[in-house]
Amino acid sequence: MKKRFPIIFLTLFSTISMVSAQDTIKTLSSDQLLNLVRNFHPIAQQAGIGVNKANAQLLITKGEFDPVFKTYAGSKTFDGTHYYTYSSPELSIPTWFGIEVYTGLENLSGNRLDETQTPGETGYFGINIPLARDLILDKRRAALKQAKIFKTLAKAQQRAIMNELLFNAIEGYWNWVKSYQTYVVVTQNVEVNKKRFDLVKKAVQFGERPAIDTLEALAQLQSFQYDQSMYLLEFQNAGLQLSAYLWDVNGNPYILPVEVIPDDWEMELNAINTKPSLSNLLSQAQQNHPELAMYTNKLDILNIDKKLKFQQILPKAEFSYQTLSKGYSNLYQSSALPLFENNYRYGFNFEIPLRLSNGRGEYKMADLKISETKLDLNQKNLAIQLKVKMYYNEFITLQNQIELQTGNYNNYKTLQTAEETRFFNGESSMFLVNSRENKALEAYKKLIELKTKFAKTAYALQYSAGVLQ
Repeated sequence: MKKRFPIIFLTLFSTISMVSAQDTIKTLSSDQLLNLVRNFHPIAQQAGIGVNKANAQLLITKGEFDPVFKTYAGSKTFDGTHYYTYSSPELSIPTWFGIEVYTGLENLSGNRLDETQTPGETGYFGINIPLARDLILDKRRAALKQAKIFKTLAKAQQRAIMNELLFNAIEGYWNWVKSYQTYVVVTQNVEVNKKRFDLVKKAVQFGERPAIDTLEALAQLQSFQYDQSMYLLEFQNAGLQLSAYLWDVNGNPYILPVEVIPDDWEMELNAINTKPSLSNLLSQAQQNHPELAMYTNKLDILNIDKKLKFQQILPKAEFSYQTLSKGYSNLYQSSALPLFENNYRYGFNFEIPLRLSNGRGEYKMADLKISETKLDLNQKNLAIQLKVKMYYNEFITLQNQIELQTGNYNNYKTLQTAEETRFFNGESSMFLVNSRENKALEAYKKLIELKTKFAKTAYALQYSAGVLQ
């Protein structure tokens, strides 16, 4: 019996399988998760709406430069006297340089007209030119420039939101993987200990082992069964937490079924195990990080605002000129005459606050906002660079720790196997077997923790550089 017992023991152990045979096993990989988040998560949808809103605002701002047609028609008759009948269609065309060009027709008749008014049919072609304030930049042009930058800013905000969202999702994924892998290895140990307990009971019945060994084996089995239920609960709850990032095409939340398990995690780990280049990561962060781009866009907007505020310090001086024609058909001929010879009207308007307090204050405020934003940009840039370096150091350290812990686990597993052999040869005790097994399990759980932490750090490197899209 002593010769047959180790053979029976090893044969039974070799037949234990982690997962029961199934026709299909449903799995979820990290890439599948990220694609689902990109396409269907409400926050991702909202980020896209933000870009569309910026496009709509740009279209609204461009509308300020649309040609405008307007007309007025009116008539007055009182106490049998026809005062006037008046109509005046006009087309005005604003230009990018602050100059407004317009043309129109007038038809005026009546018995009580103002002496400055011209009765009959007249036409005019005119132009308004700012000479000081609003010549270089006015509110309309500033708004359009800023709207274009806001469109770029919205895209940067979208990238920043997606960078954060995807990182949170991938952290939830690897927490789910960790819970599952821990549950699997504990389940393996439960199955092994069930077989061991049965074999020990038989050995006691045959008088090969003391009765106390059954108590040691049962205590170990019960301990692992307790851990199994605890890690199953952890895996189920991790799946529910991961479900917060899962939505279907109709915008409905999707609860991850408990029968869905992580994809081959070793294959996923191998895919991200390549040592990254720190200099490339720092360069990518400097050039492409969405949060830095947002600060740069904000500075561009503030600089436009500063230029506009400077215009408010300048005096308001406007010149308008119209060439006039008697009748509708003579407008072109009248416009060909010298500007100030005949058939013209012009005006000049000048206005300036004597102390310029408002303009100087607004300009100073705009300059201070720029200085404040530059300081924020420098601080954010430093924080990002340091974060990239910290995650890089963690990545390299975890690579080395995984290698050490793998060797550590293999050594404990070898000791466990040797102790089991000695035990069934009658040279060891159940206590020592349990002790070796606990050490091996502890080492493997530590290895799972390191591997999942390593995976999260690999994605954290992309996140810190702002390129997790």
